[in-house]
Amino acid sequence: MPRFLIGDQLGNLKTFNYLPSSTAPSKVTVSTIYDGSDKGKRHAVQKLAIQTSGDGPLIAVARSDGSASISRLQAQGLETLREWTEPRLTAAQKYVGLAASSVGVYSCTSNGALRLTPLGESDTEPSRTAVLPMRLCEWRLAPDNTTFSYGGDEVELSVWDLETAFAPKQQAPSPPPPQPESSSSKKRKRGSELLPGELWRAKNVANDSLSLRQPVHNTCLTYISTTSQQLLAGTQRGDVRRYDTRVARKPVAEWKQIAPMGGNGGIGGVEKGFHEHEVFVSDQTNNLFAVDMRKGRVIYGYKGIAGAITSIAPSPAGLISTSLDRYARVHSTYSPPPEAGQPQDEKGAVLEKLYMKSIPTCVVWDGVTEGDADKDDDHRMQPGGSDGNSDSEDDEDVWEDMQIAEDSENEDEAQAQRRRIGRK
Repeated sequence: MPRFLIGDQLGNLKTFNYLPSSTAPSKVTVSTIYDGSDKGKRHAVQKLAIQTSGDGPLIAVARSDGSASISRLQAQGLETLREWTEPRLTAAQKYVGLAASSVGVYSCTSNGALRLTPLGESDTEPSRTAVLPMRLCEWRLAPDNTTFSYGGDEVELSVWDLETAFAPKQQAPSPPPPQPESSSSKKRKRGSELLPGELWRAKNVANDSLSLRQPVHNTCLTYISTTSQQLLAGTQRGDVRRYDTRVARKPVAEWKQIAPMGGNGGIGGVEKGFHEHEVFVSDQTNNLFAVDMRKGRVIYGYKGIAGAITSIAPSPAGLISTSLDRYARVHSTYSPPPEAGQPQDEKGAVLEKLYMKSIPTCVVWDGVTEGDADKDDDHRMQPGGSDGNSDSEDDEDVWEDMQIAEDSENEDEAQAQRRRIGRK
């Protein structure tokens, strides 16, 4: 049974279990593993990350008040391993990145406060910090845990070496006397120089039809390879750009206006799917699409979503999305056509949806495949447990108390027939 973790606007953490079946109705259950509703919206979950381990999944949580924690998910609930607060996070800023690895938890804020919190035997082991550019919109750790990337408002997509970014800054030797340079050469040199630890930085696309510079505003990004060589970035203009760090600094492909309302917030999220050439794109309204990366063509979209998408999480069993209409939805996924440009026969659909009591802000898959589920049964939460906080249990009680309409109609017909016989 695929399991997902959902954080909401009130700080709650819930497990979302989906059991697909071809012979019986699919089953969706939700269980609360952390209740933070007493602290309100100031404790809202902004980012979630999961690291699988032999002793149970490790769950990292970053919240709107600047606090963060790492806990272990066990059958009895959450066991908190470490908690901390980011003092550099101001009221107008937020967390834009969170990742958990065997080394520790990486967190990044929109004002460029990068932190590595180790998970050693001692809770007093100090964190390591670094400073990145401000006005960031998203930060991602590479799948191989050797580099990271970020992008933002007037911040080009950039790839950094992880170890060098946290290395202590050494005193630089005295520079030689400056040579006279023209103002144009100074601008070119300043724009092409990489910061210490920076491996690659994207270059802005060509000017528009009026020869005006196009503004840089990367709203989201993701890796589409196991290394840091290929990335996707969504923009506020509604475009999705594909980069290959081995080829050039400019995008190798640019898919114009994937979001039909690109001027109204643009792309909200991009996530690579589990089929070849598949990527999922959401805008900042209520649209969610599956895109073929070979041509940048939308192959199908999902209907019936009434609120803006807040988070998406692909898995081998399907796609989960959360939105501002307080629903968590399970979507079907299909492999793109064998040849690029061919029509897609299958269309995506909403398989299941579950109403949440507060607005879900983010969702992540726990990374456990069907083959690994049997090995991890001792640490997996039982779906719809007896903790008294399951949304699905409340819904089942309501349905059990309701009468079946078909039975009442048959009973009325039988009574009418008896009255006709009595009159005769």
